[in-house]
Amino acid sequence: MTRLGVKVGSVSLKSPLILASGTCNFGHELSEYYDLSILGGLSSKGLTIKPRAGNEGVRVAETASGMLNSVGLQNPGVDYFIEHDLDYMRSLNTGVIVNVAGHSFDDYMAMIEKLDPHKDKIDALEINLSCPNVKAGCMSIGTDPAQIREIVSAMRSRTDLPLWIKLTPNVTDIKSMALAAQNAGADAVVLINTLLGMVIDIKTRRPVLRNNTGGYSGPAVKPIAIRMVAECSKVLDIPIIGCGGVMDYKDVLEFMIAGASAVEIGTASLIHPTCPVDITRDLTDYCKSNNIDLSDLTGTLELW
Repeated sequence: MTRLGVKVGSVSLKSPLILASGTCNFGHELSEYYDLSILGGLSSKGLTIKPRAGNEGVRVAETASGMLNSVGLQNPGVDYFIEHDLDYMRSLNTGVIVNVAGHSFDDYMAMIEKLDPHKDKIDALEINLSCPNVKAGCMSIGTDPAQIREIVSAMRSRTDLPLWIKLTPNVTDIKSMALAAQNAGADAVVLINTLLGMVIDIKTRRPVLRNNTGGYSGPAVKPIAIRMVAECSKVLDIPIIGCGGVMDYKDVLEFMIAGASAVEIGTASLIHPTCPVDITRDLTDYCKSNNIDLSDLTGTLELW
């Protein structure tokens, strides 16, 4: 496993593979299928201050090359997580990344205050800035560099835990968003969150999802994610975690060559829950056959 070891800033991971938030809950279910200690880390279900039941009606729709989800941040709330799930995640012998969500500045600050006392059990906080800000007309916080700077800098002053900022791709210039996060004190950025999409039922002439739109993920988004990772790697001094459409070991290599230090697996593990086992095996074989440490690939892209 040593050849698969990577670093994301100050965080050392035994593998570049991280299970993406929202696709693995807190690890309980997937741990029945394979030993999660082979992973570099596990990103928790997105957590909020209060428990959320999530959206009503149909919340997931399959497409030809991916899926839409509008789960609505269903989660038990941060207090329940700390009491019932954090120790379990720590026991899995893999990196513990806690995904933090909110709908206002105050939400994020309250989350930091709840989690910081437990920092001995947490390797990093993954901050989801794709949530709509209810105090700013429900515009996604991550589409405004000023809001990114405000929230990240305030969090930075309240905790010394590594802050990984997960950014939305639904912007015209991802670099300015990533730079805003870096300049405010982020330790890494996660690229990308889901793309906004819609699927229509031609019989009812209504969207399949009750929320009308949802986050699009899966193989079709990978070229967009790769492009954004490559763009940001040229302007950032902090690490990037790549996310979007990783299905096999070649996708992992592609993200790392583009500039990612680690990658997240989401939709693939919903289709094939044990796919990280196969990817780990194939990455190990690749490193052996090429006599290379995986971390040496990061940022080796040569543009024409």
